[in-house]
Amino acid sequence: MRWKSQTVTWILICLGLIFVFPPHPEGAEPSAPRKIRVVFTSLSGSQAPPWIAREAGIFRKHGLEVEVIAMPSGVEGMNALIAGEVQFLQIAGGTTVSAALGGADVIVIATTIGTFVQNLVARPEIEKAEQLRGKSVGISRFGTSIDTGARLALRHFGLEPEKDVAIVQMGAIESIVPAMQGNRVQAGILSYPAITRAKKLGYRILLDIASLGIPYASTGVTTRAKLIRDDPDLVRRYVSAQVEAIARMKRDKNFTMGVMGKYLRTSDPELLSESYEIYAQKYLMKVPLPTVEAVKSVLEELADRNPKAKDQDPKRFFDDSFVRQLETSGFIDNLYR
Repeated sequence: MRWKSQTVTWILICLGLIFVFPPHPEGAEPSAPRKIRVVFTSLSGSQAPPWIAREAGIFRKHGLEVEVIAMPSGVEGMNALIAGEVQFLQIAGGTTVSAALGGADVIVIATTIGTFVQNLVARPEIEKAEQLRGKSVGISRFGTSIDTGARLALRHFGLEPEKDVAIVQMGAIESIVPAMQGNRVQAGILSYPAITRAKKLGYRILLDIASLGIPYASTGVTTRAKLIRDDPDLVRRYVSAQVEAIARMKRDKNFTMGVMGKYLRTSDPELLSESYEIYAQKYLMKVPLPTVEAVKSVLEELADRNPKAKDQDPKRFFDDSFVRQLETSGFIDNLYR
């Protein structure tokens, strides 16, 4: 009986070891994390999912070692992606569609924010939008979602962009408020936390562009179609990590605000709290599916300046298969249980 007891004990121990240290195929080693580079394109809370994924160890959980790189606008980020210097880009859908219309092999794989989370903000002496006639509005760069937001906002008030109101490139969104302070421009298109900073300076919110209710691929993830063809597993891992990071943001305010503070380079609790509520709780989508409606809005806006955008099929510019797979598999639902 003692011999049988010892035998059973050893069998259980061995089974336990097999469970804890699952065997690798003969000659195989545990796979090392895949090293990739990711760009975010503005100092805005809308860009936070890759920050959270990196700081929370979510990228590593999905077998990725990620270098997260800041670039001042989507134009620079897109150039880096096209050149093969980075694998993924946190960017507005409009920049991706413009590049694709120009022949670039780029495609949207997730839309994390599906409307304009931007405000038209003006200096204190500008009491209504009509007073902007003959004046200037600051944006980051032409071809970005900030540029698109400016044109939509001005047209909403019956003002023709570049005819009634000059649109001036500032290079980066964080340069717009200082330009307003110096009266180089009299208004600007801002996102959070720049909106909060502007309100603290006494500037006027002339329009919350989100209130127009326009579906738009405002922020999301873009990659090259070649990467999808050559390495779909890498794309799947990255999208999974993004989706999990969004869930962590929605569940963990203190952690998210701490990470936002690090990347936005601020410890101001008001700026961070408002950015958190706007992005994590209100606008970041649990299921970041690109949609026909959101890309159609991009094409309609671009058609005024680029004839190639007319009569295009929106489905040409996005691949929703990775997010849809996560949704149908129950992966996303499980993140919120």
